[in-house]
Amino acid sequence: MNTSKSISATTPHNRFAGWILLLAALTALGPLSIDMYLPGVPAIASSLHADDGTVQLTLASYFIGLAVGQILYGPLSDHFGRKPPLLIGLGVYLLASIGCALASSIEALIALRFVQALGGCAGMVIARAVVRDRCEPRMAAQVFSSLVLVMGIAPILAPLLGSWVVSVLSWRAIFALLALVALISLIAMHYLLPESRPAKVGERFHIGDTLRAYRELMRDRRFMGYAISGGLAVAGLFAYITGSPIVMMKVYGLTPTQYSLTFGSIAACYIVASQFNARFLKTNSIDQLLNRAVTVLAIASSILLLASLWTHPPFWLLVGCIYLYLIALGFTASNATAGALAHHGEQAGLASALMGTMQFSIATIAGVMMGFWHDGSSLPLATTLAFCGVGAFLAYRFIAIKLDGGI
Repeated sequence: MNTSKSISATTPHNRFAGWILLLAALTALGPLSIDMYLPGVPAIASSLHADDGTVQLTLASYFIGLAVGQILYGPLSDHFGRKPPLLIGLGVYLLASIGCALASSIEALIALRFVQALGGCAGMVIARAVVRDRCEPRMAAQVFSSLVLVMGIAPILAPLLGSWVVSVLSWRAIFALLALVALISLIAMHYLLPESRPAKVGERFHIGDTLRAYRELMRDRRFMGYAISGGLAVAGLFAYITGSPIVMMKVYGLTPTQYSLTFGSIAACYIVASQFNARFLKTNSIDQLLNRAVTVLAIASSILLLASLWTHPPFWLLVGCIYLYLIALGFTASNATAGALAHHGEQAGLASALMGTMQFSIATIAGVMMGFWHDGSSLPLATTLAFCGVGAFLAYRFIAIKLDGGI
């Protein structure tokens, strides 16, 4: 890797270069396909004559596709270069989105959503690997913070856009719009994203070698510490997204408008914190910031759990602890990702794939827990947040490294 070229391409004056914005869009494509689609669930049930439980399987199949697909794209991008697998993934996503728009049965939609996720997750994996190819660790953390800005805005705007599309057009138009986004991304790749890792000419791709590489990576204490810490921290975000509507509107009595404003302000804190992270990285190491961030995660979530166990916590305390958690997450997610990939430049795709699969699997479990555990109080949300926050702290401090200047 030409380090000087990589750093100059992502100086603080150019943190929103075209290729970075494109990577942000590619990374957000997978989650965007969830958030924009949710407002159309009732219309899908009515149109395809399916019950709500069956329609939910279209979401479950998408989650499974995201988890499975990431494992595949990482080693492929290490061997064949970053762009060919990404082009294939976007092509699969484009065709599957068109298929979803034309689906005539719920069974077909369930299967096509799985295929759509298999294609869409290519951007999630390969975008991280491209950043690692082009940037040294501290600069990579700054670029990941820039990606968070775009990715953070998408979940806020996507449900609003999805609702508008469903009300004005139909649920099928959502998938047509997603297909258009994929097509635009394919065109933009040609102009904005040069190959950052040439293919290994003359070497055959062996599944056995890939499995051995995954096994060795899972034995890397430093990598696993960063990946697990980041995965648990992000899982807390999934738990909050899943549990907050019931807790805030049914337990605390917020109106939908009040909840939307609260949700938006908390999301804004996460986005703003990630941008401060990029600035603080100029004078602090990745590990210095990460150590402080996971400590705040553990403290904020523990306070909320203790308050929920002791009594019914006032709303200001609930929201205050969530604010602190999301602010700390803004410093945790980018730095944990950069730390995990820092020493794996030669297999950045494979490392990105394993990290993404681990993080998404942990986050999905947390979301499912919140989906099934409701007792009319804030305790389920507080317990899950504390498990994630304290777990992230312990994974970083006792699995990754002890603070010694670090990365």
